[in-house]
Amino acid sequence: MKAVRFHEYGDPSVLRYADVEQPVPGAGQVLIRVAATSFNGVDGNIRGGFMQGPIPVTLPHTPGIDVSGRVDALGEGVAGLETGDQVVGFLPMAGVGAAAEYVVAPAGILTPAPRSIPLPDAAALPLVGLTAWQALFDHAKLAPGQRVLINGAGGAVGGYAVQLAKNAGAYVIATAGPRSSEHVETAGADEVVDHTATEVTAAVTEPVDVVLNLAPIDPAQLAALLTLIRSGGVLVNTTVWMPAPSDEPRGVRGIDLFVNSDAEQLSRLVALVDSGELRVDVAQRVPLAELPAVHTRAATGELHGKVVIVAPGT
Repeated sequence: MKAVRFHEYGDPSVLRYADVEQPVPGAGQVLIRVAATSFNGVDGNIRGGFMQGPIPVTLPHTPGIDVSGRVDALGEGVAGLETGDQVVGFLPMAGVGAAAEYVVAPAGILTPAPRSIPLPDAAALPLVGLTAWQALFDHAKLAPGQRVLINGAGGAVGGYAVQLAKNAGAYVIATAGPRSSEHVETAGADEVVDHTATEVTAAVTEPVDVVLNLAPIDPAQLAALLTLIRSGGVLVNTTVWMPAPSDEPRGVRGIDLFVNSDAEQLSRLVALVDSGELRVDVAQRVPLAELPAVHTRAATGELHGKVVIVAPGT
């Protein structure tokens, strides 16, 4: 089968599109005929060797944490799935990824794919959708009527976070640059702050209950966001290389989020997609052979929006 792999850590030039042996599912696993994976920022960090501590992959490594596709074969002991089922999942981060024609996945991470969108596009949902869900509901405990500031809402996680927070009955303030402000407004933000034109701390004049930081800002900027949070509130930070600050005298908690694969939560996201309450935005669909070019564009800051990597024959 065809796959993209890297044999050593480095810049995007280490990625190779090549023939590799097709995997075989073991006990509790399924073989998926990949429809698509997607590019996530963490893919570039893993390839560059910057995540060897938290995500110790084995070289050569096939990237691609998200997967959508069809069940091709079942390993021993797998129940609840049949060959031909359309599925979506968030693969183990340190395992073999889905930038290939086939991938083996633990059966327990998979959930039926959305029926209302093309199967390849479903690969745009798992990691970023679950990041937004877990940040807002598992960690921030967002409730109807609360005010939430989503800092860095113009990216893929931010698009889902704005939609989910709005669906939950929150008042949503989002920061975005001129390129993505219309996208954030469409997602349902009540206020959009152009962070290129004004300081967020000056633009937000009433306290918020929750700050979700998705932006790679410096520690001083992150600490300044605490001043916007009312006593007893929470700051959830996804830039895990920079610990979330807290304000203990006012009871403001700082939480660092490292997303987990969760099939039950993913199934709830799928249900929202199929009910029309959650939109999956795909900026571009790229053939698997061109994945190295996607990594290059991401490394130079030229990649905008969610990019789906489509397997051959899809």
